Amino acid sequence: LRYNMVSDTLVGIIHKKPKEGGISAVGGTGSIYTYYGPKEKKFANLTNNFLALDLPKIMPALGLEAEPIPLWWTSDFINSSPPGTEAKDEKWIVGEFNCSCVGISKCLPAYCKD
Repeated sequence: LRYNMVSDTLVGIIHKKPKEGGISAVGGTGSIYTYYGPKEKKFANLTNNFLALDLPKIMPALGLEAEPIPLWWTSDFINSSPPGTEAKDEKWIVGEFNCSCVGISKCLPAYCKD
């Protein structure tokens, strides 16, 4: 899952799934993207925990407690739970924070390919 953030506000969630038989969900690999709003109930437990419990700890954990959270950034999560785990019991791991090359997936078809 990719959480698209504007400062401390979640503005959208993208579920990136590799194409059948693939291992990467990077754009241009045939992966399937599903878009959700920031209040998607399917991810409510992760969202609530991330925004309320984890977000205030990110900048201090990076040694940047005196800096503001980036204006526009993403957090990518990997579900480490076995298949069939109830949403309330799922364990999610942050695989990446990104604030230097944040793409807007819905705009990918419009980029110049030449």
